[in-house]
Amino acid sequence: MRNQKYTELSDEQLRFYREKGYLLPDIQLFDTAHFQELKSIFEEHLSNKGTKKSDELDTPHFKDDRLFKFLLHSNTLNIVESILGPNIGLFSSHFISKEPLTGRRTPWHEDSAYWNGKFDRLDKIVTIWLAIDDAFYENGCMGVIPGTHHNGFSEYAAIANDDAATFETEIQGINEKDAVWFELDAGTFSLHDARIIHGANANTSIQRRCGYTMRYFALDMKFNETAAPEHKIYHCRGENIANNSLIYL
Repeated sequence: MRNQKYTELSDEQLRFYREKGYLLPDIQLFDTAHFQELKSIFEEHLSNKGTKKSDELDTPHFKDDRLFKFLLHSNTLNIVESILGPNIGLFSSHFISKEPLTGRRTPWHEDSAYWNGKFDRLDKIVTIWLAIDDAFYENGCMGVIPGTHHNGFSEYAAIANDDAATFETEIQGINEKDAVWFELDAGTFSLHDARIIHGANANTSIQRRCGYTMRYFALDMKFNETAAPEHKIYHCRGENIANNSLIYL
């Protein structure tokens, strides 16, 4: 199954995603040449990050048009369409790299909590998390708490030692025994709903862990431009039902 040509999710996979809030298809998103090209672009961004931390390479596509080759690739959008339907917008992307032995932990959170107010609703946003490097428990792979996308917003509390974490707050009372950890080979990917509780431990290994998150929303959702006036959203596929201010490429 690992190298099959991927076009859409099966009914069984979709049922699992709707119930659990995540999916691990266990296949390569791009062919070898495309993947190596994307990885090379990431290495460029990492080398040129300046004073940013390696996990802070957010919205790189705003300044690097080469990334649209992957963000708008038919393999990518066919998978997204299976979940969101035919009308698709690109919300964001982010290179998140945890360097060996020093990569910070990602506290337990819901993406939707940080995006509250940016959309009129939050039930039709999906993230593809593409492994640029092999991701495993010791180097800080992502974990989710299955089914929590049904729960609404959680309570957050401040973190005492926030220098070692990517956020200053965290959902309390999470039992890691309930987590499913996304151990991924480079080139494979996971999918998760914006509302699911997820996080990642620090990188305690000697191997870097980088993922490229590609985030999409259904175009019957309305983006609130006043909540993020500098943020750019893009047309991917289909009809702009909510009349969003999209960039067309």
